[in-house]
Formats: sequence, structure tokens, C-alpha cells
Amino acid sequence: MLRPLCRSLSRQRRLFYCSGAAQTQEDDDNLQVLLRRKRKTEWKRRQGGQSFLDNLVINVRGMQRGDGCVAFHREKWKPMGPPSGGSGGRGGDVYILPTPNLTTLSSIPKRVRGAAGGNGQGTWQNGKNAPPTIIKVPLGTVVRELLPGDSRRAKDEWEAEEESLQGLDPEERRAKLRDDRWVHYPRYADDNAEAALYREERARRWARKQRLLSPINLDLDKTEEVMISDDAPLGMGQHEWLGHIVARGGNGGLGNPHFLSPISRSPKFATRGHEGERITLYLELKILADIGLVGMPNAGKSTLLRALTGGRAKTSCWYAFTTLNPIVGVIRVAEDGTFEGALQEPGHDFDVHETFRFTVADNPGLISGASENVGLGHSFLRSMERSLALVYVVDLSQPEPWDELRDLKDELEKYQPGMSDKAHMVIANKADLLGGEGDPDAEYVKTEMIVKTPDGERILDMSQNLKKVVVLMQKYVQQARTVKV
Repeated sequence: MLRPLCRSLSRQRRLFYCSGAAQTQEDDDNLQVLLRRKRKTEWKRRQGGQSFLDNLVINVRGMQRGDGCVAFHREKWKPMGPPSGGSGGRGGDVYILPTPNLTTLSSIPKRVRGAAGGNGQGTWQNGKNAPPTIIKVPLGTVVRELLPGDSRRAKDEWEAEEESLQGLDPEERRAKLRDDRWVHYPRYADDNAEAALYREERARRWARKQRLLSPINLDLDKTEEVMISDDAPLGMGQHEWLGHIVARGGNGGLGNPHFLSPISRSPKFATRGHEGERITLYLELKILADIGLVGMPNAGKSTLLRALTGGRAKTSCWYAFTTLNPIVGVIRVAEDGTFEGALQEPGHDFDVHETFRFTVADNPGLISGASENVGLGHSFLRSMERSLALVYVVDLSQPEPWDELRDLKDELEKYQPGMSDKAHMVIANKADLLGGEGDPDAEYVKTEMIVKTPDGERILDMSQNLKKVVVLMQKYVQQARTVKV
């Protein structure tokens, strides 16, 4: 009786293992499908051989300092000279600088390290201070420091040291701490002045905790210049603006002459330099454009931008979802309202007549549920957040174009309350498909597909009123810039 029972149990166990293996294999297949889709999406978002990136997490470290030196002065007829060890140089600070020439975060490394300071040497030679390291980011980048508790945050300098001491007994822990803080003359490893050093260290720990109460939060929407006062002395050098400091380098170590006292006439120890600050930053790029085009996929936004810029804006076309990255074009306007895109041969000759210019962003198409991050919803909406004014582009060849306009308004309002108030105009694409005065679609467009502005209500035909569109956009930009100033 036992043998058949054992055989049945073993058969059931094999069936259970087989079903578990099949389930695991199915999960692996689903994961591979998701990864394949993600790689395909990232590949599509690369345009012109460049990778567009609008959010990034980077680890920044102000580099370590130079160590102090233990040395004694020696020369002829003076075999027992005084202490002559130099101090170490200061580690390099890390700055973040907004640059108008960049349009993506793809050129920024995920790990940024400052330059290391030089070590001190004999005959009172101090180490060289390290030069600063500058992280260049595009205009419109928002920088936030990740606080403890965020899974994306790396350990700071004190947490990293505590992790390196885990698993050591008290004697080994003490030996490692002393080795990280002191430089000794040979065979003189026990002669230290540790009390003063640890008092300073406690002060630095307290200052680091106080900094977490006011974390870094920068909105880099403009560049700055260093202004020299008119009362400054002649020949005073002009220093270039380095940006905002985000991580400070460590101070250099002290050479043994700093420990000379009436009691200790021959100090045989020096200090190592301090570790630089370690922080984790989250960078988010929000495109700076005066006018943002908002519409469903394949609504005609790219065609409109090419018409306004005279074909200078390199946009995609022909099918839906070809614009996966924001594309910014420059509109140049003359005094009489003529814009460069309307000319047969746009180019440098228009520089003489140009009196005003503004930028227009061709944003990726929105879909229903974008405010809930469906697809790449938040990536699309992020690029419209900074625009001074928004313009809806609606395709009138669709069966119910008024539903598209309603969805666009709802998605903007759900993503950020009040964002739909930036809309000033609706551009009706393919308006020539509408009928005459008695067409119900045309009547609905005139009564419902409108945007209320302080100047009234308007709907424009893209194919016939391009000059009027540019004049109205120029007025919106001028008003927004005046209010912003």
C-alpha cells in the first residue's frame, strides 16, 4: 500500500513543480515583452541620432581633499630642524550652470565627481586646491535634492563611512577610524591629538544635518552675469559666473606644523583631508517656449510649425505619434506683421526687417488619460508646463472634433489646475472640409469650439489665416512677458 501512495505523491509533486516552472516562465516572457516595448519606445524617442532626455537622477560628490604631510626640515649643520609638512589642498566644489545652448539632459553623466585636492609636501609646500567642476544643464531645468527615505537616493559621506565600519570589532573599528583621519610618521602611530579633531567632526556632522532642513530646490529658468561696480578699482579682474553650488569639496588636511606646541615640540602626525559632500539630485527639464501647441496625435501641429518657420524646424510628419520629443521653432516677425515663414526664400535677408521674435514648441500629441500618466503622458505634459501661452490645434476632419477639444481641456486641467487658462486660441486645421453656412459642423464650431479670452472669443483657420495667427501669437507673448516682468 505504501508504494502506490508514494508514487502518487511524487507524481503530484512533479505536477506542482512543473506548473510553478510554467508560471515562472510565463512571468519571464511577460517581463521580456515589457522590456522590449520600453526599448522600442526609447529608440523611437531618439531623433536625428540624439537621445532626448527630460528627467534624470544624478549622484554628485564634492571630491576629497589633499592629506597633510609629516616632515621635518633638514639642511647642512641643522640635522634636527622644525616641522615642515605642508597642508593638503581643498577638494573641488561642484556647480550647476544653466546654459541656453543645450536642449536635453542626455549629455549629463549619472555620476559627477569633483577634482581632488593635492597632498601637502615637505619644506612647507601646501597642496594645490582643486578647480571647480561645472554641470551644464539646459535652461528650464528644475533641480531637487532627494531626501533620506527616497529609494533613488545614494548614501551621503557619513552614511557611507558607517557602512564601511559594519561587521568590525571595536579594536578594528578604532584602527580604521584612526587610519582614515591621521597621517603618522613611521613608528609613531599612537601620538595623536584626537580630542580637538573629534570636536570639529561633531560640528561638521551637525552642520550636515542642518542642511537637510533646507534641501536644494532650484528653478534654472534664466542665466546670470557678474556685475562689476563702477567704483571698483581699475584692473580688477572679472570672474565668470560658475552657477549654483550643489556640493562642496572637503577641506585639506593639516600638516604637522599646526600641532606644534610648548608641550609637543616635534609632532609626528598630520590629519587627512575631509570627505566632500555627497548628494543625489533629480533633474527635470521643462522646455521654455513662448507658445505651446496642444493637440491630439496627427492634428497638424508639425505642419503648422513648418509653415510658421518656413521649413526650418525639423519636424516629423505623415502618421500619428511621430513627434515623440518637443521641437522648438523660432518665429521672426517684421514690423508690418510679415513673418519669415511666409516668404518664398527665407534667410539672412530677413534680419534687416525683423522687429520681434518668439518661440513655438511642437509638443507630442496628447491622448485621453495622459494626466494619469497613460503611455508617456507626464513626459508630454511636462513640456507644456512652462509655455507663456497655449494654442489648441484641432483636426476638423475627425467625426466629432469638439470632443477632441473637450478632452484636451480636461487633460490639462487634471494635470495641473489652472493650466487650461493659458490657452488663448484654437486653430482649426483642415477647415476647408467644412460646408457652407448651413453645415451643422460649421455652426457647432462657431458656437462651441472657442476659447474665451479678455479680448473676446475667436477661432482661426490655419490654412488661410497664418498671418493673423502670427499677429495674435505675438500679442499674447508680449502681454505674457509684460506680466512676467
